[in-house]
Amino acid sequence: MKSWYPKNGYVILHVDMNCFYASVEIADKPELKGKPVAIAGNPDERKGIIVTCSYEARNFGVKTTMPLWEARKLCPKLVVLRPDFPRYREVSQQIFKLLESYTPYVEPVSIDEAFVDITTCSHLGSPVEIAHSIQKELLVQLNLPSSIGIAPNKFLAKMGSDMKKPNGITILRKRDIQSKLWPLPVEEMYGVGRKSAEKLRKHNINNIGEIANADPQLLKMLLGINGEKLKARASGNDPRPVDPLQAAAFKSIGSSATFPKDILDYDELILQLNDIAYNVAVRLDRKNAVSDAIQIMIRYGNRKTITRRMKLPTYIISKEDIFYYSELLLNQHWNGEAIRLLGITMQDAKRKEDVTYQLSFF
Repeated sequence: MKSWYPKNGYVILHVDMNCFYASVEIADKPELKGKPVAIAGNPDERKGIIVTCSYEARNFGVKTTMPLWEARKLCPKLVVLRPDFPRYREVSQQIFKLLESYTPYVEPVSIDEAFVDITTCSHLGSPVEIAHSIQKELLVQLNLPSSIGIAPNKFLAKMGSDMKKPNGITILRKRDIQSKLWPLPVEEMYGVGRKSAEKLRKHNINNIGEIANADPQLLKMLLGINGEKLKARASGNDPRPVDPLQAAAFKSIGSSATFPKDILDYDELILQLNDIAYNVAVRLDRKNAVSDAIQIMIRYGNRKTITRRMKLPTYIISKEDIFYYSELLLNQHWNGEAIRLLGITMQDAKRKEDVTYQLSFF
């Protein structure tokens, strides 16, 4: 059995719940089983957006982020439910507790997925046997389907879990990369967002293999430090360990700037604030996150520091919105003295897919 586990290296699972919100509703309401089900922010209005949907609904062409009116046109018998986020969070905790019964090395990635390091779990069976056991327990105890990737690192495990849905188990070894991973389009690579994919395609980088073989300087020019990370991961390299504490670090995303000299001029402060807002927006986008709480930090030349927080009426991600609210806070709380440091932090950050939102926000 130990032959499945390397002497130097990891065995990591990525456990991804299938159509999580819809699956929870179907588990709680058995009469919905086999029916096309969708979760939408406001089922009573044409402005409603599909948050997620069951595979039965997807067979009709219904997709996440699709306007509700369009989804109903494609699937007239679509069952549309409002999201029940307290219930989803409750079930999410049950999932993570189940995973932690196998090993304490569980890193939640979002409400419905987690990395699990089973490197020291040879006594529980082979990696495939452990994956089957987890999948069976999730189905029997919670009536929830899942897909699991098995790999030597987090990136490959995540890519593996996406390859067979629903109820799939995929082993993705480094020797499989060229045949299984490289032909996939850049949009399907974990860590490549829509804007990054557009930049890559403009330079004729169309699939994951072309990222792996691209000029590192070109990738750095196009995507900054993220370009270097993507090249390494496209080659199958990802040294990040499974970190159970990582989830807590996700909740706040920010940036700050310390100036070479104190700034008293308002217009110059606004230019600096705009740059900081841009940096925060980029970081939110890279983490596929949104936030509905903003905090600014002001440090004066005499080192006196204040922080002020504002709860927002909706989730935001754009630089314009971040700048707008941070400027409001600056105008409300700046005492007129020279400033040495400004910072913006988006708090209570959540992944986009965990939030009911309107497309126009993004």
